[in-house]
Amino acid sequence: MSTPLSVTTSPASPDSVEADAVVVGYHSGSDGPQPASGARAVDAAFPGGLARHLSLMGASGALEETHNVPSLGATTAPVVIAVGLGETPGDASTVDTDTLSRAAGAALRSCGSQHRVALALPADTAELAGATALGALLGCYSFTRYRTDEESTTAGTSELLVLSSASGAQGALDRARTLAGSVGLARDLVNTAPADLVPEDLAGVAEEVARDSGLQFEVLDEQQLAEGGYGGLVGVGQGSVNPPRMVRLSYTHPDATSTLAFVGKGITFDSGGLSLKPAGSMDWMKSDMGGAATVLAAMQAIAELRPRVNVVAYLALAENMPSGSAQRPSDVLTIYGGTTVEVLNTDAEGRLVMADALVRAREDEPALIVDVATLTGAQLVALGTRVFGIMANDDATRDSVVTAAEQADEAAWPMPLPAELRSGLESSVADIANVPGERWGGMLAAGVFLKEFVAEDTRWAHLDIAGPAFNQGEPFGYTPKGGTGCATRTLVRLAENHAQN
Repeated sequence: MSTPLSVTTSPASPDSVEADAVVVGYHSGSDGPQPASGARAVDAAFPGGLARHLSLMGASGALEETHNVPSLGATTAPVVIAVGLGETPGDASTVDTDTLSRAAGAALRSCGSQHRVALALPADTAELAGATALGALLGCYSFTRYRTDEESTTAGTSELLVLSSASGAQGALDRARTLAGSVGLARDLVNTAPADLVPEDLAGVAEEVARDSGLQFEVLDEQQLAEGGYGGLVGVGQGSVNPPRMVRLSYTHPDATSTLAFVGKGITFDSGGLSLKPAGSMDWMKSDMGGAATVLAAMQAIAELRPRVNVVAYLALAENMPSGSAQRPSDVLTIYGGTTVEVLNTDAEGRLVMADALVRAREDEPALIVDVATLTGAQLVALGTRVFGIMANDDATRDSVVTAAEQADEAAWPMPLPAELRSGLESSVADIANVPGERWGGMLAAGVFLKEFVAEDTRWAHLDIAGPAFNQGEPFGYTPKGGTGCATRTLVRLAENHAQN
């Protein structure tokens, strides 16, 4: 991961700041782009105004539109990066945090080799300064582990300067850096080739994070899982030469009065098992551990931010492969705790390992369990590639998680868990089947399945991030191609909200 070495704030004027490039914002207006707050000094420094030059270049000020303009001495910075902020806000003064983050991310993706970049976006408050920094930091992300040319591994921004005189701005920037670093961890893990991140490897990364962050760490290997009755993990992992693992991480605060539990799906590669996926659906299945990556990344951030709440996390890690030892359709597994499951489709494996972890998480007696999983292709059908679904066993719980996602500027949507879908999971030989008898409502049916492994008196929410966890299209805003780190910030905000309450 390529991350700027520093992010600081300064009240300097953008036209005279010492930087390789300065980023300014423009709104779209009826007469072309209009300078936003923070851009006026730079606009005035250009003969005739920078807005006029941008109009001649075809700029409109649309959100995330970027134009790199040589300053030719008009500003101290040799390059001005003009980024669109969309239409002027209704109150003509405030740009929302999501808009700022997306614009800053788009601008930084277009920076190229400029090492010191100043951002003169509308950052009149500490919150807006933090949003600017977060978007810029996320936009700087690059995954270079497998690159062999020196230029691609050394080029890029190394210093960010957010131009703001707002009280508390540096604290907001420090928080943004913590969040961006954790999101970057999740992205790195998702982007890593599956041969280099088998369950044992991912457990090893979790151990390193725990050691560096002061988290407690425990891991169960394949023998301990079998002896402990974790039939979901054992069944899914038995077709691979790389055995499964269950990782438990815990963060404690001395003044905490409640505990949260996070559970992450960690299928390090999903071939579908004997219910083999088609080739076109398999090449991005290195991302099927995106839920575990999100949970691990959130725990790293929580350990640094120190909210007044206890948090435990479970990573259910396995590789789903076809072989002579793989589980078969019609096999019956016994989940941790004793519930039996008939496996009708081995490609519905994530819910099996999650069931083990959900039951285990109940033993910590948390006030809330939140699981995160790249669980169903039906999520993409229902909500597309940028919005994850949130389900829960009561409306208030679901709404609280949706609120956390909104506060974190992550796109999520509340979804129901229709009771009538439970009948479709009936099995003629076991307590429940792992897939329904009909194809409709697959995302919801998977949630209904997971609900079976949560006690009725335990608050629980399920996040299906199958599409948003991995961007197969072109980069946009602060989101790169590949792993996105989706839902990491939502979990962190949820922990902070519980600490406040």
